[in-house]
Amino acid sequence: MDASSKPTCRIVKPGHTYEGKQGLSYFEGIAAETVGAKGICMHVLTMPPGARAKAHLHESHETAIYMLSGQAHTWYGDRLENHVVVHAGELFYIPAGVPHLPANLSNAPCTAIIARTDPNEQESVVLLPELDGLVEV
Repeated sequence: MDASSKPTCRIVKPGHTYEGKQGLSYFEGIAAETVGAKGICMHVLTMPPGARAKAHLHESHETAIYMLSGQAHTWYGDRLENHVVVHAGELFYIPAGVPHLPANLSNAPCTAIIARTDPNEQESVVLLPELDGLVEV
């Protein structure tokens, strides 16, 4: 490996956004696409009031979420039969392969840091349109 291809430390300033398959807009963060990450992806998500993702799962990759501000509802499970509200200051874990659907039902934005064991921003996202109608918000 020569010096030009050797991995190095990098600062990423969230400024650019991208539209995720899930229907939400994410601030670009640490990923294979931005810094050449090999085993992790981490980005910032701000959901405006009333925002709702599409039902989806992340194949073979775990997700960890830290809610910075506000609160988000998340339905999860094979038929989205479980429900949790994640508040500012709380962490939420989603195992690999678990269907889920987050939404911001409040009248204020919510912001979270999201980390996944998939280094690619969107590669492991699998949409589950057959589950979208199971959650009325």
